[in-house]
Amino acid sequence: MAVQQGVAVRAVARVNLTAIERNVARMRHELGAGAALCAVVKADGYGHGAVAAARAALDGGASWLGVAAAQEAAALRAAQIHAPILVMGALSAQELDVALGADADVIAWDERFVAAVAARGGGCVHVKLDTGMGRLGTRDSAAATRVAIAATATEGVVLAGAMTHFATADERGDAFFGQQLERFESWALPLKAQHPSLILHAANSAAALRDPAAHFDMVRAGVAIYGLDPFLEDPAARDLEPALELRSYVAAVKPIAPGQSAGYGRRFVARQPTHTATIPIGYGDGVRRALTNNGEVLVRGSRRPLVGTVSMDNVTVDVGTPAAAAVGDAAVLIGAQGEQRITAEEVAQRLGTINYEVTCALLPRVPRVYHRDGKPA
Repeated sequence: MAVQQGVAVRAVARVNLTAIERNVARMRHELGAGAALCAVVKADGYGHGAVAAARAALDGGASWLGVAAAQEAAALRAAQIHAPILVMGALSAQELDVALGADADVIAWDERFVAAVAARGGGCVHVKLDTGMGRLGTRDSAAATRVAIAATATEGVVLAGAMTHFATADERGDAFFGQQLERFESWALPLKAQHPSLILHAANSAAALRDPAAHFDMVRAGVAIYGLDPFLEDPAARDLEPALELRSYVAAVKPIAPGQSAGYGRRFVARQPTHTATIPIGYGDGVRRALTNNGEVLVRGSRRPLVGTVSMDNVTVDVGTPAAAAVGDAAVLIGAQGEQRITAEEVAQRLGTINYEVTCALLPRVPRVYHRDGKPA
């Protein structure tokens, strides 16, 4: 049965903070001399819990934290986290107030935004060149340079960084990555020659592992620090250690005869006598409904097929015989049990998505319980 602070709960996400520390140290080892690591803790630390993940990442050697929203920066400051923070997302006027109030750096790609920063008392900006992602930033390198000039010329504004973001870093062998890297270098390196203190940064986790030429002065590592494989294969192949496991327990075991069904819509009908175990976790917790008849759960160290429709609060698995499961047995949806393991990458492949979405999808009803290699954090 899942346990939170000694109390049995229906489902729990156990997060190993020491694993996050080790993943950060592993990524720092990958970096070129002098390159800093910015640990990206947006989206509540990719579902792991932003504050706890941020502290673990800093303990592991990260020197910056990255978020997408101003409110995320404010929450880190409210938790008495004092490391440099970069807000990487677009900001409305009100959000800019919050970001600057949290003493966070912000990104700019037009001169009006630089003026808005100055009007609010000033702050540090990182100019973003869109080299091919096609989202935020200007595609015009000359315009990006003008924004940098405006930042240096505007009282109260500090030109702190220059950045881009890769669109295909996780697609090894794709030529577009190299094209983006070349575009960024041709703009950013001359800019840094004029402003030696400028922090150049472009690489996400995949780019950091793929090409040292993308490291520059800092990398923004997100998915890898949580032990998720940026190439959507196997974290162990990258010497990464998944930090999160999703656990529940067997709440009921019952026989099911041929012709009997389990779940809404009777999407599983038994063809032969078997037994099902009901596990009290569902899409209300973040277990996607698309796993209906399309997933596995670890019970007593064995993989058991998820059968029937994933409902809001329950799933059922086929355990075969009554001796294979009992009420109270631990059930693992992500993580290891015995010799078996189910990774977020495996779940993502079943869903036709990415591992990022699997952990980010975990909802607040699932408590996060923190530990350090099995010992309470």
